[in-house]
Amino acid sequence: MERAEEQRLIHRAKGGDSEAFAALYEANVQSIFRYVVVRVSDIHVAEDLTGDVFMRALRSMPSYNDEGTPFLAWLYRIAHARVVDYYRKQGRTPAQLDLDSQSIAISSDLDAPILHSELQRVMQSALATLTNEQQQVIVLRFVEGHRLEETAQLMGKNVNAIKALQHRALRALSQRLARYSIDLESFLTGLS
Repeated sequence: MERAEEQRLIHRAKGGDSEAFAALYEANVQSIFRYVVVRVSDIHVAEDLTGDVFMRALRSMPSYNDEGTPFLAWLYRIAHARVVDYYRKQGRTPAQLDLDSQSIAISSDLDAPILHSELQRVMQSALATLTNEQQQVIVLRFVEGHRLEETAQLMGKNVNAIKALQHRALRALSQRLARYSIDLESFLTGLS
């Protein structure tokens, strides 16, 4: 969505125009859902949290202040807070699985769907070992496909900080995944 169109919709939505908010919802719901599902690894929980993100956005719309960043940046902040709240309420952290104690049985007679499911579980666990900011940069860059400049804007950081954050995240993931003979490129392909 063009920035000028987005600003027009925001202005109308702030005034209570439900059709304008619906257009903002349609333009951003898939990005928010993908961000949340990668963070919580449960489709049903991700659907609930995504719905909550937009309910909170709708309630807060009259007080929304356009600070020159895309509307999606504000939604990502709300989504991040909801994911943190979810884990806080669950009394656990996303990195609850110890990857070193997990094994992947791979044999030639193993059905492909079972292998895929097991690899997804290990990949989600590896992602969960990163810091919140590292997870966010991986999701924005490799799931959502945002460029460095866009990711920097969405996270409120400069491009060099995003590059450093991404480098540390990829290095940490690569080290964790190497233990299971999963290369980083396969991991990133599996995320998208």
